[in-house]
Amino acid sequence: MKTYGFVIAAAVAGLTSLSSAEWKVEKDLPYYTEEELNASADEYQRARCKLDVRYLEGGTNVPVLVWFHGGGLSGGNKHLKDLGDDPVIQVAVNYRLGPRAAFPAYLEDAARAVVWTLRSIDRYGGDPKRVIVSGHSAGGYLSAMIALDPRWLAKFGANPKELLGVAPISGQMTEHFNVKKWMGDTGPQYRPLINERAPMYYLSADVIPICLILGDRRIEWACRVEENELMAASLKKLGAKRVEFHEIHGANHGTVAKKGLPVLRAFIRSLTQPTQ
Repeated sequence: MKTYGFVIAAAVAGLTSLSSAEWKVEKDLPYYTEEELNASADEYQRARCKLDVRYLEGGTNVPVLVWFHGGGLSGGNKHLKDLGDDPVIQVAVNYRLGPRAAFPAYLEDAARAVVWTLRSIDRYGGDPKRVIVSGHSAGGYLSAMIALDPRWLAKFGANPKELLGVAPISGQMTEHFNVKKWMGDTGPQYRPLINERAPMYYLSADVIPICLILGDRRIEWACRVEENELMAASLKKLGAKRVEFHEIHGANHGTVAKKGLPVLRAFIRSLTQPTQ
C-alpha cells in the first residue's frame, strides 16, 4: 500500500457510534423533483432514478457517504455498504444505465443524486457540510467525474467545493471504456483517452480531498492501478493539498470493493472527526 499526502492507518476501530440511536432505512426515494420528471423523464428514468438512505434515528449533524454501485455503467443496482458501527449516513444511488440511456444520462443522475443529498439530507439528521462521495468501478468513475468536473453539479445549482471529499474505489480515471465505445471510439480498449469525459482531464491544485483506492496491480483490472497512480502523482505535483493513493495487497477488481472499505472508513473519519 502506498499513500501520498496525509497518512492514515488502515485500522478504523474506534469510530464513535451513537449508541442511543437506531438505524433506519428508507428505500426508493426519487431524487429528481416531480417537476423535473414531468418536464422530460421517460418511464425508465422514473423507475431507475431512486436512492436508499440509511440513517440514525434521532441523529444530528451526522456525516454522509453517497455511494454509486459498479457494473460498467451498463449493469448493477444500489446497495448499502458494511461500515460497521461507524456513525455515517449512507445514500445508495441507482442511475440510468447505458447503452439504453445515452451519455451523459448517468453523469447527470449521479450529480442530481448528490445535489439531493446536499439539499435534503438534513431531514435525516445528516450534515450537508460533511458529504463524501464514493463508489466502486463505474461508481468510482462517476464519483470522480462529479467531484472534478464542476459542470455536472452546476447543472443543478451546486459545486464540488460543497463536498467534503471523494474516494473512488478502482475507478477509471481516463475515459471509461464503455463511454468510449458508446461515443463511437473504435480504438482498442486499453488505449487511454484523457478528454472531457475523463476525470484526469480536470486535475488542478484546488481539487477537494481525494482518496484513490485500488486493488493489487498484479490481479487488478489491467492498467487501473497505474492510471490512478499517475493521477495521484500528478495531483501531488500540481499542489493539491490532500491526495491519497492506496493499493490493497491481495485484492482484485471485484474484492477491493470490500477489502478497500477499511481505507474508505479511515478517510471518512479523518475528514469528519476533529483532531484531538
